[in-house]
Amino acid sequence: MQNKEQNRRQFIKIAASFPVVATQTGLLSSAVAQTIKANPIIMKPGRHSSFGPVKQVDAGLLNVGYVEAGPAGGPAVILLHGWPYDIYSFIDVVPMLTNKGYRLIVPYLRGYGATSFLSHETLRNGQPSAIALDIINLMDALMIKKALIAGFDWGARTADIIAALWPERCKGIVSVSGYLVGSQEAGKMPLPPAAELQWWYQYYFATERGRLGYEKYRHDFAKLIWKLASPKWNFDDATFDRSAAAFDNPDHVAIVVHNYRWRLGLVPGEPKYDDLEKQLAQSPVISVPAITLEGDANGAPHAEAGAYAGKFTGRYTHKIISGGIGHNLPQEAPQAFADAVVEVSNFAG
Repeated sequence: MQNKEQNRRQFIKIAASFPVVATQTGLLSSAVAQTIKANPIIMKPGRHSSFGPVKQVDAGLLNVGYVEAGPAGGPAVILLHGWPYDIYSFIDVVPMLTNKGYRLIVPYLRGYGATSFLSHETLRNGQPSAIALDIINLMDALMIKKALIAGFDWGARTADIIAALWPERCKGIVSVSGYLVGSQEAGKMPLPPAAELQWWYQYYFATERGRLGYEKYRHDFAKLIWKLASPKWNFDDATFDRSAAAFDNPDHVAIVVHNYRWRLGLVPGEPKYDDLEKQLAQSPVISVPAITLEGDANGAPHAEAGAYAGKFTGRYTHKIISGGIGHNLPQEAPQAFADAVVEVSNFAG
C-alpha cells in the first residue's frame, strides 16, 4: 500500500513537471472548479510599435540588454519572455502598467537580442536554474530587492523557480501555463505517443541535424512555432520580424539547443547549479501570491490547471483567457496579462 502511495505521488510530481502528462491522463483536482473564465479580449495587440532605448548592465555572467519604463520609485515588475519570442511580447503590456505607476524591467534572456556573455569561456548553458539566477543577478545589479515577476514559456518557468527558491525576492508571480518547474529525472519518463508528438522540436534539437537545421532555418523555424503555438493569432510579418531579430544573437542556437538537450539528460549542466537543481527536482511549492493564466487556444504543450494547483500554497487564482488566445498570451491578450499583474500586486499588498 505504501509503494502504491509513493507511486501515486511520483506520478503527480512528473505530471506537474511535464504538462502534457496531466492533459493526457485527466489528472485534475477540485481547483479546476475555481477557474475563472475571463471575458473575450477586446483590445487588439499591436497598438504600440517600439520601446524606448535598450539599456545595458553587467549582471553576473552577462551584459544584459533590457528596457526600463515607468517611474523609478514605482513597484518593480519584471517581465520575462520565452522561446522563440523576445521582449516585444510585452510591447502593449508595458504602457498599461506604467500608466498605473509600476516600474517595468523587460530583459532579453541569455541568448537573445542585446544580452551577451562577459566571457567567451563561459559555457553557453540553457539550464533553467542558470536563467533564473541571471534574473536574480539582474535584480542585484539594478538594486531591486523585491519584484513582481511575470512571464510565459521560459519566462514563466523562470518566475516559478524564483518564487520557489528565492521567495524573499519575489512579491508575487503571473505565470502563463502554471507550474513549469521540472528536472532531468522527470525528463526520463516517457509520455503517451500523442503527448510525445507535441515535443517534436525537443527531439529534433537532440540531434546534430537538428542543431544545424535550427542554425540554418531559425527564422522559419521560429515562425512555425509561433503558428503552431498560437493557431488563431493572425500576426503579420512585421510583428514576427521585429521579434525574430533577437534570434540573431550569436549565442542563441547554443543556448536553445543546450536547454532542450539538458532537459532530456543528453548534456550535463554545470556543477555550480547542482544544489539549485536538487531543490527543483523536489518540485518545491510556491508560497508567494500567484495568478496562472491559460489561453483558450494554446497550441503548445500545457497542463490543465488541476494538475498543478496544489503547488501554489499562497493566495492563488487561475484564469482562462478566451477569444482564441494562444501561447504568446501577453502579446495576444495584453489587457488580461496586465490586469493579472495588477491583481497579484494587490494580493501582495
